[in-house]
Amino acid sequence: MSKVDLECFRGDTKTYLFHFKDSLGNAINITGASLFFSVKSGETDLDAVAKITKTVTSHTSPTTGDTRVSISAVETNLSVGEYFYDFQLKDTSGNIATFMYGKFKVLQDITTKTT
Repeated sequence: MSKVDLECFRGDTKTYLFHFKDSLGNAINITGASLFFSVKSGETDLDAVAKITKTVTSHTSPTTGDTRVSISAVETNLSVGEYFYDFQLKDTSGNIATFMYGKFKVLQDITTKTT
């Protein structure tokens, strides 16, 4: 599990890429696995009040452990400030593991054009 703080500008589209490997560096087959992503105001907030939630079940290349999570500009259009996030992977046996977590900082955007 890795603690990594993330930043994004308010209203920007963001994509996170992951490549899952075992301890020997071999790709982990994530076929049938689900990846969960949540951003919340408080670490103990219920999922129902999360600012951003994503579930990814269609992976870029599941047999080689590759997947991505994309967040739209609408989803990142949050109040400027610090939030908390985590990424979890649920395997086909129902095992859930948090593999990355930390603070999710939304920065003030300068340009607000959309056209």
